Amino acid sequence: MKPLEPITLDEICFARKRIVSVAVRTPLVRLNIEDTAAEIWLKLENLQPVGSFKIRGAGNAMLQAEPLELAKGVWTVSAGNMAQAVAWFARQRGIGFTAVVPDNAPANKREAITRLGGRIVSVPFADYQQIQITRRYPGMDGVLIHPFADSAVMAGNGTIGLEILEDLPGVDAVVVPYGGGGLSCGIASAIRALAPRVKVFASEVETGAPLHAAFAAGKPVEVKYSHSFVSGIGAPFVFPEMWQLASRLLDDSFVVTLEQVASAIKLMAERNHIIVEGAGAVPVAAAMTDKPGCRKVVCVVSGGNIASAELIRILQGQVP
Repeated sequence: MKPLEPITLDEICFARKRIVSVAVRTPLVRLNIEDTAAEIWLKLENLQPVGSFKIRGAGNAMLQAEPLELAKGVWTVSAGNMAQAVAWFARQRGIGFTAVVPDNAPANKREAITRLGGRIVSVPFADYQQIQITRRYPGMDGVLIHPFADSAVMAGNGTIGLEILEDLPGVDAVVVPYGGGGLSCGIASAIRALAPRVKVFASEVETGAPLHAAFAAGKPVEVKYSHSFVSGIGAPFVFPEMWQLASRLLDDSFVVTLEQVASAIKLMAERNHIIVEGAGAVPVAAAMTDKPGCRKVVCVVSGGNIASAELIRILQGQVP
């Protein structure tokens, strides 16, 4: 497989023009908290039409695809948010869509895929990850919109970096949740091109933090992984093709606990009145412990598709 290269600034700028009518330019607001060393700012991608940043990458990829190829249908391999974004576009254009999801995908995300007209194929988690690597699944036809290892998807994600630099020129660091790496590497590609002084950090949860381990070892290593309410990120390994990009573009990866993630979700609901899912709260949890060590820190709140029952438990001070 051809190695992935950092996304060029031109690709990101073209993506911005391509998705302007479908993706929201989300607000950048300061976290309402007084007892942190840093100013913490929130890039609210949870306010996108499908509740996550995925509409940017999915939109850019699908709007670039050949219409005759799209007419055959589209499919993706996703725990929920990318599947919702692709389903949203497929529904808009009357295209057939199938999502291959892990068998531990959250019920609320499965329901959203179905509501948007998508067909679901459920597979074991290990098989799900292998499909992301091989890009093949028996019986799947049409265009694969890969959830992260795709230049068009990463260019769409990179538009977030452009907006952050425009809205907060004095930003010192950006913290991004790390799942497959398409979000962090897309944003970092934009920031490295325009403001190389700005640090870009990944953030992971303790139940599966392979990038942090890879940085420590200087190469990809396998780690223990367990499922948690923080869905969409966490894995036993870094995808090899993404390691080549992440190791060049990102400054480090921070790891937080499930308790810290739950506290960040509760804080954002109470102080800023926003609903955030687990993955979207991971950067905020990292910033609240002053891990970046910078004055002005932007946290990319990647999504808000949290199950109601989980949110209720968190607001009651529990960890789902």
